[in-house]
Amino acid sequence: MKVEKRNELMKYLIENLKKQSRNNIKTLLSKEQVLVNGKIVKQFNYLLEPNDIVEIDWKKKRDLKISKGVNILYEDKEIIVIEKESGILSISTDSNKKERTVYKILNDYLKEKKERAFIVHRLDKETSGVMLFAKNEEIKRKFQDNWNFLIKKRDYAVIVEGKFKEKIGEIKSYLKENKAFVTYSTNDSKNGKLAITKYKVIKEKGDYTYLIASLETGRKNQIRVHMSDIGHPVVGDKKYGSATNILKRLGLHALNLKFVHPDTKKTFSFESPLPEIFKKIVGDRNVNR
Repeated sequence: MKVEKRNELMKYLIENLKKQSRNNIKTLLSKEQVLVNGKIVKQFNYLLEPNDIVEIDWKKKRDLKISKGVNILYEDKEIIVIEKESGILSISTDSNKKERTVYKILNDYLKEKKERAFIVHRLDKETSGVMLFAKNEEIKRKFQDNWNFLIKKRDYAVIVEGKFKEKIGEIKSYLKENKAFVTYSTNDSKNGKLAITKYKVIKEKGDYTYLIASLETGRKNQIRVHMSDIGHPVVGDKKYGSATNILKRLGLHALNLKFVHPDTKKTFSFESPLPEIFKKIVGDRNVNR
């Protein structure tokens, strides 16, 4: 396919692959099946120029998982972006040092290249979706020290109990963790860390609601605590008050991550398709927005 005018790659593919769903196109990109001028491109927002040639490798095997439950979306000399399935720890703690983790899987994979993975942020064990790792301590520190400036978008697909009166809202509190490692909200700014979650209801089905939650801050268990605070705990989240487990897992998925590279200043954007099990509530329609 020959490009006629400037366009972002994802938009171009949607316009020209009309028989493919948005999620199928995302998979083509993440599985390195899209080539621009003969080179593999995985970035959704890659800028196409007139006369560029876009090709799809339909025959390429799509299984690029480096280990069961962990799939690499992007990798270069300084960062590595992955998506993980529910049920895998991001990194071990003192109580589960022998458990299989994303951190260990990545370091085993990178060992042959004489490289290391440094964790930039975490996802809960039962949360799936996009994660970012650094390949050196300097990049890790730059991300963590400038998180609010460098992270441009971080949305979660969330399935919660109950129906909302307000379809769009914002939850703000200060979060603190007690001795039992349970995070809770407080209004005392001196006794907790500011947490802001914005949400938009997308679909309701029976006693459940599917929404997109956008993080203005990134605190431990933030969405889980905030949803519980307003009386709509995340499905399967017994720790924070859920009474049901229709999905047989936590109803939380890191849908996308958009960030600026701290050194090159280049903007990266990645998405992870909804888990199939979420379709029990969401259905087969594209309702990511």
